[in-house]
Amino acid sequence: MTSRHMGAVRVAAVALAGGLALAACSGGSGAGSAGGGGSSASGKKVTKIKLVAAEYSKDHTAAFWKQFADKYKAKTGTELEVQVVSWDTIDQTSSTMIQNNNAPDILNLNAYASYAKDGLLYNADEVLPASAKSDILDAFVKSGTYQDKLYGFPDLSSARAFFYNKAIFKKAGIAAPPKTWDEFEADAKKIKSLGGDTIPYALPLGPEESQGEFSMWLFNNSGDWKKDGKWTINSPENTEALTFLKKLTDEKLTQNNPGKTNRADAFNLFKSGKVGMVVGFSPLAGQLDEEKKVDYGVAPMPTKMSEPQTFGVTDYLMAFKKPGNQDAVKAFYDLYYQKDQVNQFIKAEGFLPVTKSGIEFFKDDPKLKVYLDTLPNAHLTPTDDPTWDKVKLAVQQNLGSAVGSGGDPKKVLDDLQKQAESGS
Repeated sequence: MTSRHMGAVRVAAVALAGGLALAACSGGSGAGSAGGGGSSASGKKVTKIKLVAAEYSKDHTAAFWKQFADKYKAKTGTELEVQVVSWDTIDQTSSTMIQNNNAPDILNLNAYASYAKDGLLYNADEVLPASAKSDILDAFVKSGTYQDKLYGFPDLSSARAFFYNKAIFKKAGIAAPPKTWDEFEADAKKIKSLGGDTIPYALPLGPEESQGEFSMWLFNNSGDWKKDGKWTINSPENTEALTFLKKLTDEKLTQNNPGKTNRADAFNLFKSGKVGMVVGFSPLAGQLDEEKKVDYGVAPMPTKMSEPQTFGVTDYLMAFKKPGNQDAVKAFYDLYYQKDQVNQFIKAEGFLPVTKSGIEFFKDDPKLKVYLDTLPNAHLTPTDDPTWDKVKLAVQQNLGSAVGSGGDPKKVLDDLQKQAESGS
């Protein structure tokens, strides 16, 4: 498991076979030329295009793209060359290709904005069928939009939810999962009173993915990373959220040293049966279902708002401008966003939909209900900002210090705000 993977486990997810965790690794910065630019009008139409795809699972990813390539060739007469690359190496692989003027026609990655900024990508008006664009969930349209144009076309998604240990809740006399922060804190104190090695809440603010954990809390306090185009990392709402997490730490309602605890560590603690509550997502449920050691429940996040909010993540299928490839690229998306393609891919890999019709497709799966109910209103980190990767790294490296001994949440967020505004 690395800090670059949104879901860091290779397991079956929520009764959906073979799911892997969705990647949220940092993407390479745009550099060089994608190969000349231009559309079909700029020259002879291509007879072959190339897709560089991330490997979500060894069981399903390559198999899906093989059948897709066969259908694409049969439908269009154009060959689709597919290169499936591990998430561990896809950043370097794709960056090298682009720097060497050998970009793929389609790239499956989680960061697109730097390439859009460099003018290397087609936007939705150029290659995405209108029916597909109108079907994409609004949250993912927003995250995929750079300077008012949609460049990041989502392939699949994931979202977070609140996991709780039913046995610990019963022992502590807690009848239902908390709906508010006050209820959450009260329940954590009840669990602490059980004594022993029981941990009320597993809080991962270590360098693996502290921005994900913090997002769930700040989004549920009316906070955000950016508002109206400006960085708001040190907003009163965000400061209040981080101060609350430090309070939990100071009152020993979390595990020891949450500022250095990674998400994988928090999940392992929950899977051991020692933890009462943790923020998780569908691949964690897949592990719990497989191991059958913890009787758990999944609920919406405790919130200070009228409705619970969730943190979502998506990866993208971006299209590079290359001479003569526009029509072939458009045909690629026309096929991918057919319901029998995109939703079958998502189902096989164990993730969540990116379209309105996808929510309808998955609605009868009870394991996914808590995610699907909140997914249309999911908040994402500002992947539409080319500087987000640098900001995210700074958050991962520094946020945890705010909850340590002598930590100062406001100062930590003030420093992160300055870094974000400077772009360094």
